[in-house]
Amino acid sequence: MTASQERPTSIRIFLADGTPEGLRIVEKSNWTGRAVVANRSQLERALTRSEMAQPGVYVLTGQTEEGAAKLYVGEADALGERIKQHVAGKEFWTRAIASTSTNEGLNKANVRYLEARLLSLAKTANQWAVENTAYPSPPPLNEADRADAEWFLAEMLVIFPLLGVDAFESASSQTGTAPAEPVEPPQMLHLSERGAQGNGREVTDGFVVFKGSLARAEETISIHDYMREQRQMLKVRGVLAPLDGKLVFTQDFRFSSPSTAAGVLVGGASNGRTAWKDGSGKTLKAIQDERLANI
Repeated sequence: MTASQERPTSIRIFLADGTPEGLRIVEKSNWTGRAVVANRSQLERALTRSEMAQPGVYVLTGQTEEGAAKLYVGEADALGERIKQHVAGKEFWTRAIASTSTNEGLNKANVRYLEARLLSLAKTANQWAVENTAYPSPPPLNEADRADAEWFLAEMLVIFPLLGVDAFESASSQTGTAPAEPVEPPQMLHLSERGAQGNGREVTDGFVVFKGSLARAEETISIHDYMREQRQMLKVRGVLAPLDGKLVFTQDFRFSSPSTAAGVLVGGASNGRTAWKDGSGKTLKAIQDERLANI
């Protein structure tokens, strides 16, 4: 969905247990789908719902041993039975998001197509670790069925970020195109500190460091374990690669905050609100303060 296609919409999240942390049912205006969201501890209750007996696509979310976000994408003729098998088969996940159709509009070919497309998006974005070891190609669909499946997928992609899942959005998609627009004004910011040279931009849910930015290869003695593990994870996944004694970003990458982005670049603790500056030397803190003052 491009910026020109964005439009106001209504999303309903029904708290089936009456609590924000409980079983949730998600619906969207003009969408023929429905998502069942359940923590692993709530799976028994979720399995009793009629949606879980239908065909659909599901996403399991959790963390790697290093604390990085991780997911698994799958499809099933009966969502509940398949997810139930993952209780013993996969340890990492803590939440399941199962999506199906409210009008029996999804068949085996449709859900296989959706699974393949979600995996392709997650692989291309390379923002989360992916548990899947195989990336199947989408099954052949006729033109009409493929258009229907892509429409269903587009609606799903609006819902996922509301559930804290941004694995299917490339960081570059947040530098000027949907699904998430950059904050206004969309200023290019720069970091030059301890030998690191980075370019980036603040976005609605974090901070994007641009491809080509150079991180320091060395790490400070006092670097936090989280930051060390974050840098190692990015090296393992190929986001950071050695280049002339430094580490280069091979793609745009979205961090949860400006300080995390700055810390990865400099190899240690860094206050991102003062480390990131615009072309005139104004800090991100000053830019944010001015923005608030003008409200």
